[in-house]
Amino acid sequence: MLLDSASMYFRAFYGVPPESMTAPDGSPVNAVRGFLDMIARLVRAREPARLVACLDASWRPAFRVAAISTYKEHRANPDGSEQVPPALTAQIPVILDVLAAAGVATAGARGYEADDVIGTLAARADCPVEVVTGDRDLFQVVEDARDVRVLYIGRGLAKLEVMDEAAVTAKYQIPGRGYAAFAALRGDPSDGLPGVPGVGEKTAAALVRSFGSVEGMLAAIDAGHGGWPAGSRAKLVAARPYLEAAIPVVAVATDAPVPVINGHLPARPPDPAALADLDARWDLSSSLGRLMSALAQRPS
Repeated sequence: MLLDSASMYFRAFYGVPPESMTAPDGSPVNAVRGFLDMIARLVRAREPARLVACLDASWRPAFRVAAISTYKEHRANPDGSEQVPPALTAQIPVILDVLAAAGVATAGARGYEADDVIGTLAARADCPVEVVTGDRDLFQVVEDARDVRVLYIGRGLAKLEVMDEAAVTAKYQIPGRGYAAFAALRGDPSDGLPGVPGVGEKTAAALVRSFGSVEGMLAAIDAGHGGWPAGSRAKLVAARPYLEAAIPVVAVATDAPVPVINGHLPARPPDPAALADLDARWDLSSSLGRLMSALAQRPS
């Protein structure tokens, strides 16, 4: 199980008001407790043998900004850092400390996003993989032949959707692994991707069904192939510079420099003293208890 950690703790933070869950000193711990509860529920429901919480070492990688300067630009502070509520920023180190003391593995790669860490670990895996995320971009890692699927939590953990290739096809009318090309064509305002002017979801889906990938579309233009949805060829010709730049931006890396990590979940915490100190400092008792209980009760 690979966790898109930021996707999860952002949802935990916004799911419950910060003032409703606080440490003894009044500091908010809603994201910490919500994140731990989510992991506990996933471990109980899905029973993973291994689990890695994947992290953004770079939330806005230089290679993606170099390709498309607007990539996540609207979410950046003047100093280049990500716009994150201060009440959440303060909780992220606590989350990492608790995971370390509990024995839950984390992984990141300098210059890459968590999506790339997930893509790389999924590509390396020799066993079934479940990716937990609220980010649709990760639908591109779904691969039935290798038993890689996404547990999509965009509507919350209670409404979790298991996305295999058939589910992606049913949702977007595209081949199961065609989501990256679909996103490049349609655009994604949340990531600062403009898309191809005049190409909406239906035309984007039709193009992906016909040509499979952005590279396939550009090759078909060069070869003079037919089979284009009405009016779409001229739009892609005009947008060619954007499309060529978008390929490395939308594609999840599968070769990021992620350290070798096994992610085996411990039945007992490797550092119970540190965990007790964190519990006392931040008052995580019930959420931390549910996580440790879930880990301890996993099938051997």
